[in-house]
Amino acid sequence: MLKVDVDEGVALEADVWAGGAGVPFLLVHGLSSNRRTWGRVAARLHELGHPVVSVDLRGHGRSDKPDEGYDFATLAHDLLKVLDAAGFSMAVLAGQSTGGNIVVDLAARAPERVHGVVGVDGGALELSRQWPDWGDCKEALAPPPLAGRPAASVEAQLRSGHPTWPDWAIEVTMANLEHLPDGTVRPWLTLDRHLRLLRALWEHRPSEVIPMLDVDVLLVMADTGDDWAAANRELTDELVAAAPRVRVEWISPGDHDLHVQHPVALADLMQGTF
Repeated sequence: MLKVDVDEGVALEADVWAGGAGVPFLLVHGLSSNRRTWGRVAARLHELGHPVVSVDLRGHGRSDKPDEGYDFATLAHDLLKVLDAAGFSMAVLAGQSTGGNIVVDLAARAPERVHGVVGVDGGALELSRQWPDWGDCKEALAPPPLAGRPAASVEAQLRSGHPTWPDWAIEVTMANLEHLPDGTVRPWLTLDRHLRLLRALWEHRPSEVIPMLDVDVLLVMADTGDDWAAANRELTDELVAAAPRVRVEWISPGDHDLHVQHPVALADLMQGTF
């Protein structure tokens, strides 16, 4: 485990798989998630010869939780500090969901640090297309009220929604939440900070950013069979037509959390691309 100072009074926790001659990977989780969800992907990439670092973003997991800094520019700055601390001059930047859009933004801001980009059911999220009005997006995607619920109840609901997931996948997903002494949970990321980060995602325009990137971009998308997948398919088709260095792979059927559902297959796909 690595503790990375990214700002005055703000440190992030990261896990490092050191060693290996392959290109390094930086793994970034999604909104209200945590770095442990990448654990099986990271272990497989390291087995294949790649040094890897995964990190809890500010406000998430075991990282510090300041009141400010939940915009893409600050998060990109934080991730550059993580790359420095891990000793990675360049890396493949991989992010799931919102994390995918964050690494796309980072690639545009610091192209000299980027060997390639991977979005895992993310990276090409353009919420303003589905919800042109921010208020509608906020209402549709506001997080469920989990604070105060018994941990056992939340876990049972998670298992019901993902009956094929193994125990370790449930465990790392439950780590999205702080477990309190009375047996209840609450999200590590507060509602106010969640909504500020969601607003930053809503404002992001990957349709404009990705075609400007001068690196290979792999988008691994989940065919969830709903409007979410349909919107992702429309935009990824546009990106493939506009940007020759974009490659799209669909996993069908697939959960939004592909890195938890299919970690080895995802890692092999990422390693084979870069």
